[in-house]
Amino acid sequence: MRLNKALLILCVLASCSVGHTSSDSPNAMPSDVPELWRPMIGEYAEGADTVSVLEEDGSLALLFWGGERFQLTASSNGTFEIDSNAMVKILVDASGRAEMVSMDGRVFDRLSLGAEDGGTFRITPIRAPDELLVEALTASPPEEEGDFRLSDLAELGVLDSTIVLDIRYATTNNFMGEVFYSEPKAFLQRPAAEALVRAHHWLGERGYGLLIHDGYRPWYVTKMFWDATPEELRIFVANPANGSRHNRGCAVDLTLYDLETGSPVTMTGGYDEMSPRSYPDYPGGTARQRWHRELLREAMEAQGFTVYEAEWWHFDYEDWSSYRIGNERFEELGVG
Repeated sequence: MRLNKALLILCVLASCSVGHTSSDSPNAMPSDVPELWRPMIGEYAEGADTVSVLEEDGSLALLFWGGERFQLTASSNGTFEIDSNAMVKILVDASGRAEMVSMDGRVFDRLSLGAEDGGTFRITPIRAPDELLVEALTASPPEEEGDFRLSDLAELGVLDSTIVLDIRYATTNNFMGEVFYSEPKAFLQRPAAEALVRAHHWLGERGYGLLIHDGYRPWYVTKMFWDATPEELRIFVANPANGSRHNRGCAVDLTLYDLETGSPVTMTGGYDEMSPRSYPDYPGGTARQRWHRELLREAMEAQGFTVYEAEWWHFDYEDWSSYRIGNERFEELGVG
């Protein structure tokens, strides 16, 4: 399976991306890519070698994962030159989608990462969800010692009605295709929730708002995710033996929406996509996609959140360790 091969080289990919610094902070939003380029941008593989066709500074570029980057200069339709005068051909099928990159006699086939064209990433659970639910509900979270703050979960939609909710785990539109929450609501510990509202208002001055996918998550759901996910993908799910920061009410999964259109913005990869495109410093995609990703990060970091190393959409609040792991279902919270 191509996806598994891609995940084996995540560390190589991470080493070729540029680390996040203050100089990455967004300025003017880059222009969008020409329509002709859009189907060419993506990932391609030949054996163990993978390349990305990406856009930066108004040009297409070819990036060898863990290696060199070449600017592509258009020569004719679908044909490009690189600095060494080698020719690169991007082959587009009848539907207009690029399926192959050829260079110096090598052919790189399109790499499907499991969530193409805005679709929802899916896994095949390694155990039946009904079986996992019964087991998770009878299990107990790990014991914790120490002094913790009292839980004070606040409902985000009540704090600010202009925050948009798209709670995937209250529907089947998620990576497991199962309903986990009884209500499409999102909760955070009050200090985190108030910080998130401040980030939302800061973004509002720039034409954007926050769209929330998840906040507080009962521990039993974390256990279900872990037990259902193939081992090679578990970097993207929390180990229930340690609990998740979602379980403490101090982690949020979110993205941006455009205030003018009401539509979510397009990032380098989709929500809950278990692929290299989910890394917050993934260098592929388009300059506009990366710009939006950095704008979200700037807004959240200014309010005390930190992005998770493998997911551009996941942010942890600074005092997450002050709260215990929670396991109450939404209907048991008593939060209005």
